[in-house]
Amino acid sequence: MENLALIESFSEFKDEKLIDRVTLMAILEEVFRNTLKRKFGSDENFDIIINPDKGDLEIWRNRIVVKDGEVEDANQEIELSEAQKIEPDFEVGEDVSEEVKLVDLGRRSVQTLRQNLVSKIFEHDSTNTFNQFKDRTGELFTAEVHHIRNREVILLDDHGNELILPKDRQIPNDFFRKGDNVRGVIDIVELRGNKPRIILSRTSPVFLEKLFEQEIPEVFDGLITIKKAVRIPGEKAKVAVDSYDDRIDPVGACVGMKGSRIHSIVRELGNENIDVINYTNNLQLFVTRALSPAKINSLKIDEDTKRVQVFLNPDQVSKAIGRGGHNIRLAGKLTGYEIDVYREGVEEDVELTEFTDEIDAWVIEEFKKVGLDTAKSILELDPKDLIKRTDLEEETVSEVIRILKEEFEK
Repeated sequence: MENLALIESFSEFKDEKLIDRVTLMAILEEVFRNTLKRKFGSDENFDIIINPDKGDLEIWRNRIVVKDGEVEDANQEIELSEAQKIEPDFEVGEDVSEEVKLVDLGRRSVQTLRQNLVSKIFEHDSTNTFNQFKDRTGELFTAEVHHIRNREVILLDDHGNELILPKDRQIPNDFFRKGDNVRGVIDIVELRGNKPRIILSRTSPVFLEKLFEQEIPEVFDGLITIKKAVRIPGEKAKVAVDSYDDRIDPVGACVGMKGSRIHSIVRELGNENIDVINYTNNLQLFVTRALSPAKINSLKIDEDTKRVQVFLNPDQVSKAIGRGGHNIRLAGKLTGYEIDVYREGVEEDVELTEFTDEIDAWVIEEFKKVGLDTAKSILELDPKDLIKRTDLEEETVSEVIRILKEEFEK
């Protein structure tokens, strides 16, 4: 019964890890045979009988009866007098089968056996978990928040599998509480030692694509194809869509009446602003659409350098660039071209670089990052708007405005 008790002592662990009894028995036999090898030098003369239905296990050692004093291998042979204690009728040359109890293995061997059994079950569970997830990269997945740490959130799925949502794969304004259900895409599945590591992501463009598949039936059915999706998580995204059915308006179908279809996706992504545009093989038209809502006058494409020069009226430049440069950056990612913006129809303006004697180079660079590279482009805007766009101090912005105004007052 000691052997049976050992098996049953792991029943709770077995149930938690979803290891079936037959598999547990196979692991038990392997662990017991390793223990027997260490204890007796060999396990070849041992029979391990396992009954998966009852969860029972017996160990029998088979030895040959030899005359007293002639035992050469105690594991393989037994003296006649010892054999007759088991069964009085035994004679020299006969086989003796004797049951081995756990107590016969010794306390240290039993302790090691228990440790090895736990290790083998954990290894089996880890391998199963890895195999279960290794081919699911890019799949939309939901799990529950189990533990919140500074650099990551630990999640558990319905089967108790652990997933990790690192800080750098969380949307900046994500906020979680224990017990919350969190959606993301399986980003990385790897084995570290024997432990599977499953990384979830909410910042991947694939997450946005999968949300489109889930929320928009035409995308799920393949009537609308997502050609490419790019994101600045929590801020802005652009999605290029296409349809092989001329009767379907891919943008209208994705956005829905008054944004009804895309609203749930925007909410899931922390109010990320999503631009859905029609894909086209016409690069000029695609760049024009990618820079929406800005209206472009003309553009020049250099396919060798993968750069596009875009010419706009002054009042359209800030729209093309967008807050923090997000619009032009995403348009570049979507089209695969570096986009340079130029103003048209500007008279009596002065490039900011002409003021390097009075304005620090790093300040000029901050203005240029948001598309403000001339004096008038800055003076046309409200000081508060300038501060918000550039993140420069109010005092710095005021000083720049003063210097630029003096230039035009001369």
